[in-house]
Amino acid sequence: MGYGGLMSKEIGVGVIGLGMGANMLAINRDAASRLQVRALCDANASLLQQTGERHSIGFVTSDYQELLERPDIDVVGIYTPDHLHSEQIEAAVAAGKHIICTKPMVVSLEEARRVARLVRARGVKFLVGQTCRFAPRFMAAKKLYDDGDLGRPLFAEAHYVHDMRPVMDRTPWRHEHPQDWLYGGACHPIDLLCWFFGDVEEVFVYASCSQMDSRYPAGKHDNFLINLRFQSGMVARVLAVFGLVEPPLPMLGLSIFGDKGSFVNDRLVLDKIEGQPVMPLDFPREPGHGHEVWRYMRHFETCLREDKRPLIDEVAGAKVIATAAACWESIRTGLPAAVEKVE
Repeated sequence: MGYGGLMSKEIGVGVIGLGMGANMLAINRDAASRLQVRALCDANASLLQQTGERHSIGFVTSDYQELLERPDIDVVGIYTPDHLHSEQIEAAVAAGKHIICTKPMVVSLEEARRVARLVRARGVKFLVGQTCRFAPRFMAAKKLYDDGDLGRPLFAEAHYVHDMRPVMDRTPWRHEHPQDWLYGGACHPIDLLCWFFGDVEEVFVYASCSQMDSRYPAGKHDNFLINLRFQSGMVARVLAVFGLVEPPLPMLGLSIFGDKGSFVNDRLVLDKIEGQPVMPLDFPREPGHGHEVWRYMRHFETCLREDKRPLIDEVAGAKVIATAAACWESIRTGLPAAVEKVE
């Protein structure tokens, strides 16, 4: 499918799930983009109607199959609860739609393998909406790393530390089903580190159950300390803690330690500068994930127009799921666990 020619809103987008998915609507105001949201789907009838009217969207439905049947929809954004992703991805692939799916891609290694196989067989474009890769501070860290400013990597760590009680107030499915915090939460810092260092070979994990929220199953783990060894031999650590009182530190953090410099949560130290002064990288605060969603939509649009593979395609997404699956195996056995290969 080609998307050349004069600039116009020629690439139709349908959004399934109007929580975070509502961020996709900003693309309609971007005159430089060919993407246009034309259809919405959500189980909340009043939210669906209000959003459609506010943004002048001509088609709204509570049945995602109806959205997938529309010939004017080329790209589908999936922003539903985690456990619904696999079914909806498969339906979108069968309909021949290109897909942007919020993290996590799916919630099991079996699902990840099946999705990767189906996407590849149908030849559609697929992007996992990992917002961290499109956040300015993490993009800056990647630029510094790729340009060699930090030198040879020695160690790294990433964290996602977030009091999930108010989140579960807003999105009760997270305790009703309940959400798996390794697949649905730890995927953020795991993916960040994979972006820098490639495939994970082995993990060793400690985990605990906080019982901070009586709605979340008492015996289901929500706090994790994950040690990772990459295929390159690089070692790193992930702190993924979701049962706690919100701490006074960045919710999402990244530290890269190299033999020429260190990047720690937006602060940079370079060994070549005498006295090793700490240089803060001050980026304008971007509330919510709207700007990140816009950035990955524009990236996806470029991939459609130039027939490129998205930055976080179905294989990259499946590798994160494989790493999370190995984490569960390590928790179960109390031993290091190998990460199964996904091609």
